Amino acid sequence: MKAYQQGWTLRRRVVALLGVVLALLLGLAGAEAAVAAKNRQNIDVVLLRTGPLRVQAQELMSALLDQETAVRGYAVNGDRSDLLPYQEGLRREQSLVASMRALAADYPGVRRELDVIEGQAAQWRAQVAEPVVSTTQRSGPAAGRALITDQTRRQFDGIRASVDTLQDEILTVRQAAAGRVNTTSGVLVVLLIVAALVVAVAGVVMLLSLDRMLIRPLAVLVGQVREVADGDYQHRIAGSGPPEFRQLADDIDLMRQKIAQDLHEVRQARERIEWVNDQLQKQAEELTRSNRDLEQFAYVASHDLQEPLRKVASFCQLLQRRYAGQLDERADQYIAFAVDGAQRMQRLINDLLAFSRIGRLTTGFIDVDLNRVMGEVAGQTEAARQYADAELTWGEMPTIRGEEPLLTNLLVNLVSNSVKFRRPDVPSKVHVSARLVDGEWEISCRDNGIGIEPEFADKIFVIFQRLHSKDAYPGTGIGLAIVKKIVEYHGGRVWVDTEAEEGTTIRFTLPAREADIEAAKAEPVEPAGPPEDAAEDARADDAAQPDDATRDEPPAGADRQDTNGGMRETVG
Repeated sequence: MKAYQQGWTLRRRVVALLGVVLALLLGLAGAEAAVAAKNRQNIDVVLLRTGPLRVQAQELMSALLDQETAVRGYAVNGDRSDLLPYQEGLRREQSLVASMRALAADYPGVRRELDVIEGQAAQWRAQVAEPVVSTTQRSGPAAGRALITDQTRRQFDGIRASVDTLQDEILTVRQAAAGRVNTTSGVLVVLLIVAALVVAVAGVVMLLSLDRMLIRPLAVLVGQVREVADGDYQHRIAGSGPPEFRQLADDIDLMRQKIAQDLHEVRQARERIEWVNDQLQKQAEELTRSNRDLEQFAYVASHDLQEPLRKVASFCQLLQRRYAGQLDERADQYIAFAVDGAQRMQRLINDLLAFSRIGRLTTGFIDVDLNRVMGEVAGQTEAARQYADAELTWGEMPTIRGEEPLLTNLLVNLVSNSVKFRRPDVPSKVHVSARLVDGEWEISCRDNGIGIEPEFADKIFVIFQRLHSKDAYPGTGIGLAIVKKIVEYHGGRVWVDTEAEEGTTIRFTLPAREADIEAAKAEPVEPAGPPEDAAEDARADDAAQPDDATRDEPPAGADRQDTNGGMRETVG
């Protein structure tokens, strides 16, 4: 309690408690080690000393009996072989005495009794055994037997009594050692019980201390934190218990204040964002409605204007045919202007109608082979290419997901533009190619025409935007706008490659199928080289074609070519 008032840290308290417990356990462990060592010594005395001593004492008695029996037998028979047990017994006696002396080094009583037995045995041999043996050898067995009397028997019985005394002394030493074993074992058990009690008491004290120093303050802190977590961000968090908990409570309260401040700012920002979102939603709805109305207006206007415009054009053409040359030159000019204006208006309305239908009238996406589409494009642009003596080539084209009519319209517009905006003195060449880039098919339409200045690269995709007068290059100015809308409808993007060295290169992307992407990963393909490299490969392929086919040198990227009425087409 005093330590708590002084502000001991939780670590200091736990370390102090564990230090006391550890000191007690170390002291008990040392005492147990000493008692265990003493107990082991006593057990060694019982098992390794007194036990062997008792056995060897019995063997010693057996060796002495062998000597006495051998002497008596020799005295009876006079046979020298009867002395072999005597000699063997003597050797055993000496060996056993030496061993017993080593085991009884710490027991003077045992050594004393052993000395008595050794002296009596030596005296018996000197006074009885050796005289009987020597007399029997000189005078015969009868003389030897005469030396064996009751006195000699009593003398050997004294040796037996001494051996019994030795056994009793050994048993006394064994019993004393066994008593010490019991005593040390009891002390060891008591020490183990004390150690268990110390551990149990330490555990109880630790549990109570943790409950007071850790669990209760932590529970109070958790309760306050939960109140804040439930939304009461103005609730002040106060700590109790060890200094660490009080510091933790202060830190959490600072965090609470920061969170409350940030939450207030977030609420204000959210209110502003919600207001902006409401405004954006209203504007988006208004823009959607406006776009829908504009699309409807464009569709209705272009569709409903077809009939009156067709009448105007028809009657103007009728006037032109019927009264041509009958009126003055100015009237013929006016009629020509009216006919041209009606025809241009009809083309504008048709293009506008086609533009408004993109994405509104859909047949669903299917797998479209762009090689087949390019064949259709070649057929649709055949007349224009024959007129301009233009050459259309294309490389190997992929299969993509899309609407075939829209994709055909897309490529027809690009090829038609390339043929239209050609240079007067240069034969027009248009090449379409494709390559897989980052999971998308990048398709390029490249020509050798008049080109586009970089500053107008974005303007050409705006509806009705023209870079040239209608007298120089006829058209409505909606073709590339249709191209952009079709590409975006298919999830791609379109742009002008401003780095093209000659003519115009328009590139657009279309999403690739998963199978094409996986195939590209499984079989890495060398990066597509520049168009000039593709042209070299195409020329090399052309050189390998049969001589019986009519050939013209294709533009860059061609693989093989056919001739059709002066119009050159290359099919990849």
